Amino acid sequence: MPEVLDLTFFAFAIPAVIFAGISKGGFGSGAAFAATPLLALILEPGAAIGLMLPLLMMMDVTALKPYWGKWDAPSAKALLLGTVPGVAIGAALYSFAEPDIFRLLIGLIAVGFVVFQVARARGWITPAPKPMSAGLGGFWGLVAGFTSFISHAGGPPAAVFLLSRRLDKTTFQATTVICFWAINLLKFIPYFALGIFTWQTAKADLFLIPFAIIGVWIGVHLHHRLSERVFFAFTYLFLILTGAKLIWEGLT
Repeated sequence: MPEVLDLTFFAFAIPAVIFAGISKGGFGSGAAFAATPLLALILEPGAAIGLMLPLLMMMDVTALKPYWGKWDAPSAKALLLGTVPGVAIGAALYSFAEPDIFRLLIGLIAVGFVVFQVARARGWITPAPKPMSAGLGGFWGLVAGFTSFISHAGGPPAAVFLLSRRLDKTTFQATTVICFWAINLLKFIPYFALGIFTWQTAKADLFLIPFAIIGVWIGVHLHHRLSERVFFAFTYLFLILTGAKLIWEGLT
């Protein structure tokens, strides 16, 4: 964290936090992790993820009320059972792994998923007609827990599983909200133990909390005014943009 929270910091941090809130509140959380690479342009990666976690937790709490009880319990359970070992692996590897490797993997997952969905929609490939099983949900939950710990990028792996379940947009959104509320709570203790949080990040979070809440409110508002087709088009667009950004950063 910079010693002084100056205009440059807020010029990057405020749009990043609002954007993450919009994604959390209305677009399945898939694009929320784009805030971390944006902040990493002016902060060390550890400071960027440490800054974002309390804000993401605030967004989770804000988004819980409008979506309470609307999630798909079997899908949420399948994902969450896998996130526990995923977060544990992330905590074990975080202190010595090369961050660019994780950026590259996360970007490939995001872009690869969208390519798969487009190819399936156009009939270029014909996947099995059945939704993914709970076992595969556990696998994608493990990936989501791991990538979420490293850079708050659990949205794309979770979307791979949830979109295969053919949920309507509100059920999809509610399921991501409850899952990432639980995942972010799970991440808090190892983040604290690893020293990712500092007094300076806590101070910055106090200034940014209102923008996190505003972003979620905007997202909820947009969620109820967009058709399901437009909603998923936005989801794919966000995944492509954020995935391409992470691939570029990982390679360069």
